[in-house]
Amino acid sequence: MDSLLASSYEREGVSNYREKILPLRQQLEVTNGWLRERLQTVLPAVMHREGIDLWVVSAREYNEDPVLFSLLPAPMMSARRRTILVFHAPGAAEPGVPQDPSIGFEAMAIAGPGIGLDGYYQPMWEKSRTAVASEDQWTVLERVVRERNPQRIGINCAETFAFGDGLSHSEHQALQQALGEGLWARTTSAERLAVGWLELRSAAELSAAPGINQIAHGIIAEAFSSRVVHPGVTNALDVAWWMRQRTQDLGLRCWFQPTVSVQRQGEDVGDIGATPDVVIQPGDLLHCDFGLHYLGLATDTQQNAYVLRFGEREAPAGLQRALAVANAQQDLLAAEMVVGRSGNEVLFATLAAMATAGIEGRIYTHPIGFHGHGAGPIIGLYDQQEGVPGRGDLPLFDQTLHSFEMFAEVTVPEWGDQKVKLATEQIVAFSEGRIEFMGGRQTRLHLIQ
Repeated sequence: MDSLLASSYEREGVSNYREKILPLRQQLEVTNGWLRERLQTVLPAVMHREGIDLWVVSAREYNEDPVLFSLLPAPMMSARRRTILVFHAPGAAEPGVPQDPSIGFEAMAIAGPGIGLDGYYQPMWEKSRTAVASEDQWTVLERVVRERNPQRIGINCAETFAFGDGLSHSEHQALQQALGEGLWARTTSAERLAVGWLELRSAAELSAAPGINQIAHGIIAEAFSSRVVHPGVTNALDVAWWMRQRTQDLGLRCWFQPTVSVQRQGEDVGDIGATPDVVIQPGDLLHCDFGLHYLGLATDTQQNAYVLRFGEREAPAGLQRALAVANAQQDLLAAEMVVGRSGNEVLFATLAAMATAGIEGRIYTHPIGFHGHGAGPIIGLYDQQEGVPGRGDLPLFDQTLHSFEMFAEVTVPEWGDQKVKLATEQIVAFSEGRIEFMGGRQTRLHLIQ
């Protein structure tokens, strides 16, 4: 490997990314361990925070609730026929109750036998698939709920967040009929509970997040190298598909189609986020947007590369400065991340700080976790810099992951004062009131010889 390639491919310690990927069976052992921990710690805490002492998640096969897959232990991949999960956090709906939310917490399954929930959920329905049972699932659910006598029953119906709106029309009707008038009067939207469950990360997940993102960084570094890009031959679409194929070959999956964009001196070849069918040339500034799933968590990364011209050893100073400005933009956002602030408040404060620093650009940062565009407060949208009603009004919580997504527009003297759009995206952990970049962040352009 020549020195130029080594500098771009190895400087962040990601050249051995393939060695981090566990065999599938070991991956499931890890994620099942995380699920056990989350059911014992994260979920009781969120139920108490949101004042819901019983939560019902009900879904049928092939019409799953968005939260269901995050609650199922592997190797389950979906609901089976009908899967009903019930969570009981005693005292959660009463002010000033137990200091330890896990006291008396129950996780119960009203589902067919043998579907792999034992050890995670207390089975509440003993019906075999062939025997005639005295109780069906809905009868068991009514009994389970009535015996626990909850004050507030959370159901997944919501207006703002799809994550909390997973109860289908027919399941809603069946649930209402099963609970009866008295218990149904105690139901309430579990929107904030569903968001909180998906949003908050356990200590183990936060510890693993840097390594997960190093895998994504490694794939990008290899894509943005002379191993993949042959200037004058390779086009942007080739590189985007190489990234997706590489991910597939590693036994992982992308959660969106990767994109590779090109910015070129004196020529408009499309905006960032588009993948033009254009051949990559020396002197081009390349940008990628790439996200994968590993160990149940999503990544979302945007990085940039420069294709060296003959005789060049580094990118033009103006392009290097553009990345430095983008890094400064990331730092301004990090400084405004404060527990309890809404996404909109963080957005407005960051835009004001950018104006003071003379940085032109936009902020469109989002939470990330089980889903790529994850649950939690959104901090601007690409086309909505005046605040995002609803999704931007949620407060920022500790122990969460966010995808710092933004762009800065910077003038490049070497390109005749042409402006480039330096877009970056990097996963960060927000923990103990501080921001930490997961797996490092790009501070130097990848160089392609």
